[in-house]
Amino acid sequence: MEDCHVLLVIFPGQGHINPSLQFAKRLVNLGAKVTLSTGFSAMNHMSRPQIPGLDFAPFSDGYDAGLKPDDLNDFWASMKTRGSDALAKLITARKEEGRPFTRLIYTTVMAWAGVVARGLHVPATLLWIQPATVLDIYYHYFTEYGDLFRNCSGDQVVEVPGVPCLAVRDFPSFLFSTETNVNYDLDWAIEAMRDQIEEINVEENPKVLVNTFDALEFDALRAIKKVRMVGIGPLIPSAYLDGKDPSDTAFGGDLRQNSNDYVEWLDSQPKSSVVYLAFGSYADVPNTILEEIAQGLVNSKLPFLWVLRETYKGEKPEEKLRCKEELEGQGKIVRWCAQVEVLQHPSIGCFLTHCGWNSTLESLASGVPLVACPLWNDQFSNAKLIQDVWKMGVRVSGNEEGVVTADEYKRCIECVMGGGEKGEELRKNAKKWKDLAKAAMKEDGSSYLNLKAYMDEMLTLKSIN
Repeated sequence: MEDCHVLLVIFPGQGHINPSLQFAKRLVNLGAKVTLSTGFSAMNHMSRPQIPGLDFAPFSDGYDAGLKPDDLNDFWASMKTRGSDALAKLITARKEEGRPFTRLIYTTVMAWAGVVARGLHVPATLLWIQPATVLDIYYHYFTEYGDLFRNCSGDQVVEVPGVPCLAVRDFPSFLFSTETNVNYDLDWAIEAMRDQIEEINVEENPKVLVNTFDALEFDALRAIKKVRMVGIGPLIPSAYLDGKDPSDTAFGGDLRQNSNDYVEWLDSQPKSSVVYLAFGSYADVPNTILEEIAQGLVNSKLPFLWVLRETYKGEKPEEKLRCKEELEGQGKIVRWCAQVEVLQHPSIGCFLTHCGWNSTLESLASGVPLVACPLWNDQFSNAKLIQDVWKMGVRVSGNEEGVVTADEYKRCIECVMGGGEKGEELRKNAKKWKDLAKAAMKEDGSSYLNLKAYMDEMLTLKSIN
């Protein structure tokens, strides 16, 4: 497959970098050459893994020194304009050099890259890095079911093909920018998702690669008749799934440096005794929420490992917590860690998570049950799936004022960590999904075969052209 050269264009964020690097590794293992392109806002801070068959072609997105959440609307417009120009020049230059790209693959919210490819007659494919269920929701919303979602309120639910019944609290926050626990302007995201659906509908026989697997989302992958969705995940390191490459134990593109000595601390803890907490790489969690979580942890009296990043203003969130001293005597706070490695550690008993899709899949592939605490984006829908469909976790609920209290966090942690019937059921289901995830990535598994078939189809199309 020496003539198969993929240009992989991704959003410059950790949540895109991790699955994209794993996807690139899998393409390379199948014989393709991959060039990964993203903005300098990420690339200037990212550790670049040395992988034969993978190179990098970054571009200026206008925020080369780094990106902050408050910049998102302006950043989006800048990246779209500058990125489109940079990609067009790169594709044209490679063609003139006699080294043309066989295909362009772009991640979620990067539909403009597909537009560039189409204009230059390069075949393009979307790599969707959220659940198939969430793509179904966006597709239905921006096509024939928009009014159903817009008119849903109170205790009402929405029923659309391939998706479980959804209440308002289960909708992705990008549909309604007020339904979120972070104070960011989401106009750019709504526009990006609309563009995404329009780009899918422009294609005659659209195919979308999805970071999921058949056993996990069988109906959701087949819910949109016009779109062929193909599960090729979970896109996490090989050592934790198919085991084909035991040395592949990390994604390799961290934007932050790991803290030290947390593995040694985990080694000192009893099996399945530790609550692991992390809220992703992006959103700053409001202090009011952190305060309730911290008090819930203290009241639970369980050991914990909590990833608390410094805020974008350089503040250390734990310094503002009223129970800081009690926390420090009970568990360990770190700035960053190798999450997939932590979730594999035998001392971990549950994961209190924001329900980002990467975190969800990493926990699922590790067989760790969840306490679901969604903040924004697809996380609300993911929490619905975790609790009600896959039954491998419990979701926190707000009181009459919408506040998730310390008592609620304590209740959910104890439910998942406890030895009662509910805790046993959650652990049993978590193990079931772990086994199915591993099976999907084996050489006779659905995700492996789906990706191989996609590669074969890509080469067939190239030979015809």
